[in-house]
Amino acid sequence: MRIAQWGFMKFFSSDLRRASPDHAELVRRYEFFRTVVEALAALMFVVGSVFFFYDRLLFAGTWLFLIGSILFAVRPTIRLALELHLTRLPVPDEFRPYGADRERVE
Repeated sequence: MRIAQWGFMKFFSSDLRRASPDHAELVRRYEFFRTVVEALAALMFVVGSVFFFYDRLLFAGTWLFLIGSILFAVRPTIRLALELHLTRLPVPDEFRPYGADRERVE
């Protein structure tokens, strides 16, 4: 387990994602939410593309493209929120480096 020099686990650590059942469940929930956002963004782009074939739907297609773009921008925000949330969960003793201070690691 890698520990940052200022006392907590590093972001984007695969070890942290599996540190406990609570960690794994949190990752599952965030990944589900991220997948839903990605699917909605893709749907907005596909429908917006079809709308561009019709002059009367051009305005709506432009809005769907904008909404899809915003949803794609939300993806990394969800990932960052997951990483921040994971670092706030307590790490079980068996995943701590030998001699690591409990207060500093959590």
